[in-house]
Amino acid sequence: MSAYFETATGDLASEALRSFADVHGELLSAHSRFGFLTARDPSATRTVGLLSGGGSGHEPLHGGYVGLGMLDAAVPGRVFASPHNRQVYEASLAVARPGGVLHLVKNYTGDRINFGIAAERLAHKGIPCGRVLIDDDLASDAEGIAAGRRGTGGTVLVEKVLGGAADRGMGLAELQDLGERLVAGCRSLAVATAAHTSPATGGPAFTLDADRLEYGVGIHGERAGSTIHRLPLAGLVERMTTELLGALPADVPVVSLVNGLGATTLLELYAAHGQLARVLRGAGVPLARSLVGNYITSLDMHGFSITLMAADPLTLSLYDAPVHTPVLRW
Repeated sequence: MSAYFETATGDLASEALRSFADVHGELLSAHSRFGFLTARDPSATRTVGLLSGGGSGHEPLHGGYVGLGMLDAAVPGRVFASPHNRQVYEASLAVARPGGVLHLVKNYTGDRINFGIAAERLAHKGIPCGRVLIDDDLASDAEGIAAGRRGTGGTVLVEKVLGGAADRGMGLAELQDLGERLVAGCRSLAVATAAHTSPATGGPAFTLDADRLEYGVGIHGERAGSTIHRLPLAGLVERMTTELLGALPADVPVVSLVNGLGATTLLELYAAHGQLARVLRGAGVPLARSLVGNYITSLDMHGFSITLMAADPLTLSLYDAPVHTPVLRW
């Protein structure tokens, strides 16, 4: 894979951003000077702009979710690296509404720092700015991890619901409160049988024996505390789902995301979803909505994640609200 990173400018992320905007030009625009994307036809009913971002290498996150009913702007950094605070600041200026702008931030140190600096600059300019910190990764929910849970697959579901809420004209405080409640009721868990290819070395980011599985891998290739023996798909999904349900409110309908990490086939992902649905039925948990596919990847990692988000009637109505982005459309 390393050869693919040898582009004309030496900056794959910037070239991909411009190309993505060319392909989806009816939906979004690229601002090459500061490196961000904005919706070409944003909702007229919003009082607050929605902005998210993070490292490249997780496509279609975040640019794939820019458009009507979802994000007003996305700010990509380089591969697995936070965007610069200047990028976040300029993108925020571009999409702020009378009620300000809400930053949707995955819980990684670089993202927190750079979005935080941008928020301080916006405050000096008199632009209200709120933040929802997305920290849904169950595998990093441990006292020994100072940074706390990582932000992973739940990002997609949170962005969709908040997009629907923003379209209803909710204010900044309302959106931030809703986002925090969504995150509190959302957990993800990822597994992998093979690492992604390191852009720096061209080799695998880590190695696993043929009979082993990385249980709790991060989207940047962060390893879990230990590996486990590979399990049949039914047993693996049952273990993952049981652990996720243990971290959520009991007997509440859920929205699910079965997500590929880059090199997993749709055949495998739909089979995993089938097992997930079976386990949820057995547990008496209604499966209200489902997504299956590659929504937040880790370059070419072979693995998948499961996300469950507790869903009350308001959450479901906002999730069902119209959306038209390069990836999600209904």
